[in-house]
Amino acid sequence: MKIFISQPMNGKTEEEIIAERIKTVNKCHKKYTENVTILSSFFQGMLIEHPPLYWLAKSLELLSEADIAVFVGDWENHRGCKIEHMCAKEYGIPIEYM
Repeated sequence: MKIFISQPMNGKTEEEIIAERIKTVNKCHKKYTENVTILSSFFQGMLIEHPPLYWLAKSLELLSEADIAVFVGDWENHRGCKIEHMCAKEYGIPIEYM
């Protein structure tokens, strides 16, 4: 099972993002006992090299491969997460909230 994690990143440090992601990955491994692959949509150093829209496009590419999309925290208040949610919903990718 390929899992895509959508989490708010704007205004957070890489350390905060990674800590939240680790918690979510652990929850996913506990919930889904079959072979789990986390699609890594967090690209370290992302703010330096390209604008946010570039990284959103990369995330959507990964989302297209997912068996399930997991939305974390207050995702509904963040534009990238909202777009990922809309795409998952419109393209029939099952959604879970953590």
